[in-house]
Amino acid sequence: MSLSKREFLQVLAAAGVAGMALGRHAQADAQTAGTAPGGLYDMAPFGNVSLLHMTDCHAQLKPIHFREPSVNMGVGSMNGNLPHLVGERLLKAAGIPAGTPQAHAYTYLDFETAARRYGKVGGFAHLATLVKQLKASRPGALLLDGGDTWQGSATSLWTNAQDMVDACKLLTVDVMTGHWEFTYGMKRVQEIIEKDFNGQSAPGTPGGAQKVDFVAQNVRTTDFDDAVFKPYVIRPINGVPVAIVGQAFPYTPIANPRYMVADWSFGIQDANMQKVVDEARAQGAQVVVLLSHNGMDVDLKMASRVRGIDAILGGHTHDGVPVAIPVKNPGGTTLVTNAGSNGKFLGVMDFEVKGGKVTDFRYRLLPVFANQLKADPAMDALITKIRAPYEAKLAERLAVTDGLLYRRGNFNGSWDQLICDALMDVQGADMAFSPGFRWGTSLLPGDVITRELMMDQLAITYPYATLTNMSGETIKTILEDVADNLINPDP
Repeated sequence: MSLSKREFLQVLAAAGVAGMALGRHAQADAQTAGTAPGGLYDMAPFGNVSLLHMTDCHAQLKPIHFREPSVNMGVGSMNGNLPHLVGERLLKAAGIPAGTPQAHAYTYLDFETAARRYGKVGGFAHLATLVKQLKASRPGALLLDGGDTWQGSATSLWTNAQDMVDACKLLTVDVMTGHWEFTYGMKRVQEIIEKDFNGQSAPGTPGGAQKVDFVAQNVRTTDFDDAVFKPYVIRPINGVPVAIVGQAFPYTPIANPRYMVADWSFGIQDANMQKVVDEARAQGAQVVVLLSHNGMDVDLKMASRVRGIDAILGGHTHDGVPVAIPVKNPGGTTLVTNAGSNGKFLGVMDFEVKGGKVTDFRYRLLPVFANQLKADPAMDALITKIRAPYEAKLAERLAVTDGLLYRRGNFNGSWDQLICDALMDVQGADMAFSPGFRWGTSLLPGDVITRELMMDQLAITYPYATLTNMSGETIKTILEDVADNLINPDP
């Protein structure tokens, strides 16, 4: 039996959505009133050191829908463990009641119904309100950005990342590391760090004189093996010296074109990481936190091998994990987290530090419900200004989707299928491959696909769609190479 494109998308949508009735949400909301969005953000301060963590926002300045995966494969020792739990299994592991706003945020369950009930998530104006609230209740708290921030939207591509640079400064990001940032090229990255992040912006510049430290211990020059960026910074929080160590995406020259970072080397470099952590401790750091773009499985392994890291605030794999996972190592225990993607979550790590060391902690991964957080006026105005020259182009109507469009999983999603269908149709190909990106906003059935929403899936700085002849042997080699990178017992 053959299916039309419309029928295929409808089947995908039906297969990807569990059948919980709307009444179940209402019942769960009533049973868990204390955890509904209205009280979700009333978090009592804890301890004396607080860190806020965002990652992988992929340049989404406006609220969106974003469907979590229904498949997250883990092999070997990773099988059946976080972050490879989805749906009901994830809720059970985290102790979250089904049918609640949090259940919607962390899982794909009943996505369409729940998305219409709870509204969109993220948006920098709403995130800014939450950041201000938390920084006010936690004096000295730092906002850390795990990277994949400057890429993923039409305006970030068309402004050469300036929209996100200005928005992040206004958001009061304190420290960041990177991955897709490097696809703007070495010169552009260094220009932003030197001109925008130095804390000496001219009056009237968006974000003012906000200083942002770009840290990455694993990025070095290919000629003299010199550090390209600061490996770490030490910032005092309420009199406690806190070291933030950076770990950029280690496989940047493999996952992205090598020519964009031709003079730089990357890699995991856990031996050098140990030296950096030891140095930061020697410099007086009482708390050491790794701001990582490794991906969660790599972070979990690194936590088992490197001593002296109190917590890893991780990104890259877009895993919205509601709990901090403790990992034993020769020096003690390291907490490993991952804060999701697309501006949908904000991680809050509170430490109690006594006698020069961490004695206790509290961790929460807060969903950013746009209809429960008022838009910050200054950020809202900046976003309006950024978008103004492009509004007509962004709003161009291209189509209406019959089914749920999403792009999150190990193999493909309905957005990937639509893109592959288009490649075959326009290029005259017999077969098409999607690179398996994990970013990309979700659209509900009946939503208009605008140029902006299409660009959420396609906005990269090297947008080549190539048509080539391949033998079956070549196709098999490519697929096995990709699978070896992604589905491997050694992360």
